[in-house]
Amino acid sequence: MIWWYVALGSAVGGVARFGLATAIQQRIGPNFPAGTLVVNITGSFLLGVLLRYALATDAISPDVRALLTTGFCGGYTTFSTFTYDTLLLIEEGGNARATLYVVLSVVLSLVGAWLGIATARELLALRARG
Repeated sequence: MIWWYVALGSAVGGVARFGLATAIQQRIGPNFPAGTLVVNITGSFLLGVLLRYALATDAISPDVRALLTTGFCGGYTTFSTFTYDTLLLIEEGGNARATLYVVLSVVLSLVGAWLGIATARELLALRARG
């Protein structure tokens, strides 16, 4: 049954990625892959929250945890698109933009995951008090 949870989460995550990345890219324009960048940062944040919270409590069942983490976050984040976008920037002669994109993606995704873990810690503290 867990396979179906992962499949459902992946489908929803993929649709969410497509919708958000497309909306952002249409606003920003084609010169910088901002849609992929935002998806990877928010996905890192969400995965940080979900895993820290889910592994510290029994509030999220293993099936739902798989749906949200492996499924949704796996379908939502876009590492393969990130690598393709980076190589495309390099091929177009945008070495500085490619470097900026890689640095921003890695650093801000790490910050996103860290903020997600910090958020989960606060939620766990609130839960323990209440």
